[in-house]
Order: sequence, then structure tokens, then C-alpha cells
Amino acid sequence: MQPMLPGAPWLLAHKSMLSVNQPQKISLYGKDYVIWKDQSEAVHALPNACPHMGAMLSEGWCETNSDGDSTVVCPFHALQFDRSGCTTLPGSGQKTLPQLNPLELITQGEFIWSYGGYKPKVPIPDGLNQIANSYYLVGHTADTSVETDLLSMLLNMHDYNHQNGTHRDLFKITDVEFHQFIDHGHQSHAFYDMPTAPSSWLEKLKKPDLLLLPKTIKAHLENHFPAIVIFHGEMPLGKAAQCHIFVPEAENRTRTYILLFGQPKHPLFKLLGGTYLKFGQVVVEQDANILGKIYPDSPQKIKLNNEVGMDWVRRNFASFPNVVEPNLSK
Repeated sequence: MQPMLPGAPWLLAHKSMLSVNQPQKISLYGKDYVIWKDQSEAVHALPNACPHMGAMLSEGWCETNSDGDSTVVCPFHALQFDRSGCTTLPGSGQKTLPQLNPLELITQGEFIWSYGGYKPKVPIPDGLNQIANSYYLVGHTADTSVETDLLSMLLNMHDYNHQNGTHRDLFKITDVEFHQFIDHGHQSHAFYDMPTAPSSWLEKLKKPDLLLLPKTIKAHLENHFPAIVIFHGEMPLGKAAQCHIFVPEAENRTRTYILLFGQPKHPLFKLLGGTYLKFGQVVVEQDANILGKIYPDSPQKIKLNNEVGMDWVRRNFASFPNVVEPNLSK
């Protein structure tokens, strides 16, 4: 079993997460990179260590050229590196050969993908493009590095029974009523309902966010192995597509963040976008918290109902990039 699935596509960022000419650090497959967006909205990435003395380029800044292109500047000695990894040595005026090997990026609309230097084994899923075509972007939140391996992170996200435990305080979920799991290999769909406990008016006055929650949360999870889980939610004021993204930063460290898209039915929906983002932030915080309180080597002696999503993850992880049976609706 390959712990980080080389050959899978990973969504490194949505363009809205990158400020123009502001370098940021990202990690993939145990390597650090500096990523930046220039004035033309083009995105570039290089290894983060300056080839002179190893300073972090992500701690530097960008300089814009006369043609609108930009370079990333080392904070130690102000060496400038262009998108191809070339620099000009002080005093010589001569441009060097590439000193850094650029990370190959694949841009689809506003989405920035990468295979991390490996040969592609599976295609980039189209689910996010379909959402972007019919929903507006509310924003992003909860960009977090969790000290856990990729498999454990994915098992947690596909453990439908943890909703009324891990997230009970946030949503007051009392039960998980599972209905259907549809298996299409590297894509799947899960449908279940989550009844919530009634709140008193005093509770609602203290925590107005409770007014936004329905009596029963109807969940439709659209899953694209291994990088994306999309929670389709129907709320009184509109529809939401809460997209959970996963990136293997290292063998025992996984990055996750949320892209939230909305489809309003009422003008208030857009005004409450920040509240919906806050829900997502707390969900990730609670998941990260519980993952830090699990004994990883403890054998599973009990199997609950409706662990079909976890079985789907394990099967795809073990057989990647191939798809094996069962490929059934349950």
C-alpha cells in the first residue's frame, strides 16, 4: 500500500486563496514549495529552498517585471527567481540556467492542481468544475495541517457514524439515518439524514447560528477519491456545496481546507456566508481534535453499521490506481 498515492491529482489551491504577488508555502509528498500568483492571474510554483543557502523563498517577496510577469525574491540575499527557476547573479547581469525545477501545475478555471512530479495515474475529477458553473464561491476556510496520515484522514471523513459524536455539540445531531451508498469506483455518493435535537428559544438567543439549522440535516456526499468530499446541503435560505479538500503534505501530515459554494434562494443567504464558513471551520477543528485522540495501532474489534464509506476508502487505497469490486449500490 502506497501511503500517499503517487499519481493522484491534488487540488493545491483555488485562485481566490492566493493574493497577487504574495508568495506562500505549500507542501506535497514531503517537499516544500513556494507558490505565487502574478498580475495576470497565472500561478507558479518552485521548490521553496533557495539554491544559494537554503532560505525559504516563501518568506520573501515578489517583484513585477515590465511585461507584468513576476519573480519570487529570496529574503536572505534578494536573489530573484523567475517561473522557470532561473536567476541573475549580482554583478554579472547574466541569467543562469534553471537552478530550481518548477512544480508542474494544471489550471482548470480557478482550480490549481498538481500531480507532484509523478506520472498521472488517474484523471482530474470534474465535480468541482460542475459546481463552479452553477454555484457562486462563498469563500474558503479551515486551511489546516493535521498531524495524521492521508488514509486516517480519509477514513474519518467517510465515517458517517461519527457525526453524532464528534460534531454533536456543533449541530446537536442525535442520530444518523443512513439510506444509500452508490459506488462508481473512484467516485461515490452517500445519502443519509441527521435529526437534530430541538433548541429552546433561550439557546437560540444565546447562539443565533442554531436558527440556520433544519430539524433534520439531509446529507448528500459526493466523493472523488482521494482528494475531494463534497457535502451537498439543502437549507431554508439556499443550497450549499461544502467541498472538503485533502493534500498529503508528508507521510504523517495531511492538509485539509474547505471551499464553500452557494446557490441562494433568498437574499439573506449571501449575507450569512460568513456564518456558513464558520460552521465549516469548526467541523475541521473538531475532526482534527478527535484524530489527535485516537490510538493509531489499536485494532478495530467492533464494526458498526453503515461503514460502507470507510470500506470504499480502504479498497481504493489498497488497489490504487486500479478499481476493484465490489462496485455496487448499497
